[in-house]
Amino acid sequence: MSYSRADAVERLRNVIETVESEPMPVPVREVWVFGDAVLGMDPIDRLGVYLTKELLFKDAPEREAEFESSLGVSGVGKTVSAEWADAFPERVRANAAGHAAPERCLAAHLFDDGEPVHVEVCNTGFEDNVTQRLRGAQARGDYTQLLDPRAACLWVDTDEGGRTSAEAFRKLETGEFVFPTLSASLSMLGMDDEEAERAAETLREQRSDRDGVSVRGDVV
Repeated sequence: MSYSRADAVERLRNVIETVESEPMPVPVREVWVFGDAVLGMDPIDRLGVYLTKELLFKDAPEREAEFESSLGVSGVGKTVSAEWADAFPERVRANAAGHAAPERCLAAHLFDDGEPVHVEVCNTGFEDNVTQRLRGAQARGDYTQLLDPRAACLWVDTDEGGRTSAEAFRKLETGEFVFPTLSASLSMLGMDDEEAERAAETLREQRSDRDGVSVRGDVV
């Protein structure tokens, strides 16, 4: 499965409409698109979506035992919203330890399992996380940890409500964003050319191995 460019843009509009109109497992503050969709490709084999979220510390902790009994998942009411879980119990997702996982819950709420989407979820903004991930990848020699820096911010939450970037959507629709190659982008962030080439190839191989919705969550 792949998206035409028009379908990908429409899908992203739908994501923003959902974030603005429905309860979320955790508050979403920014929606970004990265990778193939901002390169003017058509079709788009895999849609990259980055969500900046808030950490949820206090919601309805007194209800945690109730949800653990009914859903078999701990942490609902602490790390994900009890109101959201009441409305969408079928979308509650846990990590390997059986604890509610905000990033998996967000992915389940916004996308169907078979969609060719990779979702990145973090409590810090896209640009800061790109830098953090690059430093970590270089320190460990693990380029699978990198985040493709070629991206556009589509929506932000403000004190006056959500604000969608009409210009970003226009450029997505017409394929007008101009970005360097992935290896050149990584070089601009401080990698030498040889390392950037290796890192870019690693990311391309990793992307080709993914199927359906994949998700990664970070706390910085």
